[in-house]
Amino acid sequence: MTAGSGSVIAVWYFGLTVGQAVAACVLGTGLGALSHAVLSARGPSAGVPQMIISRIPFGFRGNILPAGLNAVVAGVGWFAINSVSGAFALATLTGWDSKLTLVIVVVVQILVAFFGHNLLQRWERLAFPVLAVIFVLAFATSIGHADPSAATGGGGIGGFLIVVGATFGYAAGWNPFAADYTRYLPPTVSKAATGLWAALGVFVACSVLELLGAFAATYMSIDGGSPTDEFTKVMPTGIADLVLIGIVVGSISANAINLYSGAMSFLALGIKINLGMRRAIAAVVFGVLGTVMAFYGLDHFSDFENFLLVVAYWVGPWLGVFLTDQVLRRGHDVDGMMFDERHNPWAGVVAMAVGIVVSVWLFSNQVFYVGVVPSANPSFGDIAFEVGFVISAVLYWVFYRLSRPQADEHLVVPVS
Repeated sequence: MTAGSGSVIAVWYFGLTVGQAVAACVLGTGLGALSHAVLSARGPSAGVPQMIISRIPFGFRGNILPAGLNAVVAGVGWFAINSVSGAFALATLTGWDSKLTLVIVVVVQILVAFFGHNLLQRWERLAFPVLAVIFVLAFATSIGHADPSAATGGGGIGGFLIVVGATFGYAAGWNPFAADYTRYLPPTVSKAATGLWAALGVFVACSVLELLGAFAATYMSIDGGSPTDEFTKVMPTGIADLVLIGIVVGSISANAINLYSGAMSFLALGIKINLGMRRAIAAVVFGVLGTVMAFYGLDHFSDFENFLLVVAYWVGPWLGVFLTDQVLRRGHDVDGMMFDERHNPWAGVVAMAVGIVVSVWLFSNQVFYVGVVPSANPSFGDIAFEVGFVISAVLYWVFYRLSRPQADEHLVVPVS
């Protein structure tokens, strides 16, 4: 249910009408789903996690920038946010203290991620039909209590752009994981079908939850209980309990993926430790750090929007470099670059770093920092991720042409 929180905040804090909130969420989510399609389509032919493919434009050492950021954001940041949602739901369901329920949710999530991909797949297969039924019940019993006219608007283009950036951050937050799961498909599978279904999984799930969140915000109270208390207060007790169970299961399902893919990004850093040990260490360490952040989030849930913008700030420039490189190297054999420690071009990391710094400096608009442009015009909004994408893409194109890097490197598999 975390995806729906963005549209709730859009109505509560950014003064959007229900229609404006839905439009902003669909636009931001659509952009994130589109990039997810492109990245996922490459997984079957590459056969490796997304952050290993990222070594092609960034190099073996330069890839530490995006892989390191993703390991921290996925393994700590996303883990914390989803854990808070699950903890609130379990606390509402049981009446227990939210700190206790947070510990329970965290332990289950770490165990699922710790045992790796096979257990993760089994968990998701079991969770999907349960969550689908519960969501239909939640939608049917809550939508009738919404009052769209209660959201009078007034947020203007600034609020709209901030919500676009935040919902892009949520959807595109899955982009650095894209190939982590499609890599298990056979190389002969249709790239178009792979990308389409991966994109629809992101777009449909996020958009429908955001639609529900925008409507639910009109009957939820800012000064009420926890978000889960407010969301379920209009439902019959039996359905409310099922919905709360669904939120707990959903948060565990999302976070098991976050921890697993955070661990995959940690592996992409190239640290020389046994593969299984690295995954286990990453799952436990990120889980512990994420738990610490989650305890903070129990009392500061409104900071959710700020975190989503931070995700967009780095994912946008990373995508600018990655997708531009994919165009420039089209038709070339680049598999060897994913494992060659001597492959260390400078163009990708410089373009991404400049894109992040310049876009945040000029256009960031959130609690912790307001950029030059929004400072001069508070109603401007936040277009840092769009600007970061464009700057990094253009710079990488120029740097690539100037540096004339090696275009091909065939992968040679050692024979024992």
